[in-house]
Amino acid sequence: MNKTDLIAHIAQQADLSKASATRALEAALEGVQTALKNGDSVAIAGFGTFEVSERAARTGRNPRTGEAIEVKAAKVPKFRPGKALKDLLG
Repeated sequence: MNKTDLIAHIAQQADLSKASATRALEAALEGVQTALKNGDSVAIAGFGTFEVSERAARTGRNPRTGEAIEVKAAKVPKFRPGKALKDLLG
């Protein structure tokens, strides 16, 4: 399912126009992005939790040449599924 499919699903399930469903989805995604950017986590009961994790700097290898390269530290988004989602998937 891509973004267009998700918008169509939201529009059908919530009895909204596709334009309204698009605005609703964009607002929800923007809210998650803003919270993560501010260092907060976003917990959606029954679905899961979005959070930011710190990945330490490390030494990696170029797979082509085998040469050692430095990989910078980074902040990465993480998602932990909630119990209801895990149970749904079996």
